[in-house]
Amino acid sequence: MSTIINENRLQTTFKNLDQKISKLNDQKIVAFFESLGLLERKDVPKDFLNWENILIVVPNRHVSHELKYYKYTISRISFLTNPYADQIHIFDLKDWKSASQNKTQFQIREMLKTNFGGVKKVIKES
Repeated sequence: MSTIINENRLQTTFKNLDQKISKLNDQKIVAFFESLGLLERKDVPKDFLNWENILIVVPNRHVSHELKYYKYTISRISFLTNPYADQIHIFDLKDWKSASQNKTQFQIREMLKTNFGGVKKVIKES
């Protein structure tokens, strides 16, 4: 004998609520990206809502600290500080995990110079 009277109905209700929560979270992500000015940029992929998780790459710890609150209020987003980045970028978190898997800290640091928003600094000689 089950404690729950109608488990199928309960599961269906949960599934419907989870879908609604997911749609609301997508709206939060869009609003957040809009407030960061990301939606107007041509280099930002338009299919980011299809990603399971979104990696937001920020150029320094100041920006990371400023945006830290949103990490806890919006599901499906993570942050990475890349000191070699010149602006905020977004990536599919799966790409980051596959690129950084089995790499040492040094290898990751070198990779960040040219990938995941990193721009190799060119020293201009006068």
